[in-house]
Amino acid sequence: MPKKTTTSIPKLLLKIRPAWTERVGHELARGMDLREGLNEQLDRFFELLEQSVTTGDPAWMDSILLDWAKSSTETGLEEGMYQVTFILNRMIVMTIQVASETLTRQQALDLLSAVVPIFTYGLGVVARYEMETRVAHITGEMEKVQKQMERVDKSKSAFISVAAHELKTPITLIDGYASMMEDLVVDEKSSTLNSLLTGMQTGIARLRTIVDDMIDVSMIDNDLLKLNFQPMQVSQMVNALYIELEETFVSRKLNVDIREFEGNKQWIYVDPARIMQAMRNILNNAIKYTPDGGRITIDGRLLPGLIEVIIADTGIGISQENQEIIFEKFGQLGRVELHSSGKTKYKGGRPGLGLPIARGILEAHGGSIWVESEGYDEKKCPGSTFHILIPIRTESPDTKMARLFDALEKKE
Repeated sequence: MPKKTTTSIPKLLLKIRPAWTERVGHELARGMDLREGLNEQLDRFFELLEQSVTTGDPAWMDSILLDWAKSSTETGLEEGMYQVTFILNRMIVMTIQVASETLTRQQALDLLSAVVPIFTYGLGVVARYEMETRVAHITGEMEKVQKQMERVDKSKSAFISVAAHELKTPITLIDGYASMMEDLVVDEKSSTLNSLLTGMQTGIARLRTIVDDMIDVSMIDNDLLKLNFQPMQVSQMVNALYIELEETFVSRKLNVDIREFEGNKQWIYVDPARIMQAMRNILNNAIKYTPDGGRITIDGRLLPGLIEVIIADTGIGISQENQEIIFEKFGQLGRVELHSSGKTKYKGGRPGLGLPIARGILEAHGGSIWVESEGYDEKKCPGSTFHILIPIRTESPDTKMARLFDALEKKE
């Protein structure tokens, strides 16, 4: 805080005022925008500067400095311009110049020793306010972007829902006509025709799976996923999935190691169909990104209140920055045109809904999922490890279902 001064400093200020006003006014008129009434603004500034010097209290400058700072334009905020800070810096330079030219060396030193601390104080006030204003502006812009993203996401979810339901009818019609064609050519010996019909049915089945995935995503997004809780063991679901996918494992020469672990035979209430769907999606992901001859390991452990299922592969891995993206809708990694076609082929292309659906199912159960990987490398194949947490429920949330299973257990 500057010390209270004698009358000599105010007199020195009066002496430099005409030259100071002319030089500063000329400089600011060229390069800066203080809105209207530049001369009136400079007169007010100088009077408050005199008051601050006389009283030794730089806070007299606050009102005009904040008025100037508030005049920052939208363009200035967007471009990160700190206009008033720049103005004060230029004023300091021009005050030193005018004092050196107008006053004796000693007078200039006396004057500057009194006014520079006030300018320094002003710089602190303005810098703080301009920073707060810019932060508020950026926060507001981020909120606008967030709202826009939410609107886009809602529109996308609505489109997915409508499109999926609209596609179900033509798929059913195509499937029906394909079945009729099969019935008509049942006695035909044309292998080409039979092959075409088989290909058509395969394509219809894949399209139906994609549409079903789109519907599931829509249900998850809108919190409409219904769970049918039943008692089940993790080992039962894993074994059922192995039998279902065994042909694929064999065709791709993948070694599957299913390990026993504490908790895998514990009875828990889950929606078996949905949990199997989640694990199937993770296994399909492991199949797609593990080269032929690789290994997939299914292990786990018992945790307090949870069963952790661990699915590890020796595939190409996932880079650190993409380990969250893969759980987002349509979170395809890499260039789609370089993916091979096919549901289970190496690097086979899919819409990118499997892992988001798996996360949605597990979170609907009160569980979670995440992935660990050392990175992406198609030559070294560091692999990926998916961790699935399933809450241990010893009774169904559905009271009617719980009573039914209690009655069955008593009969046994």
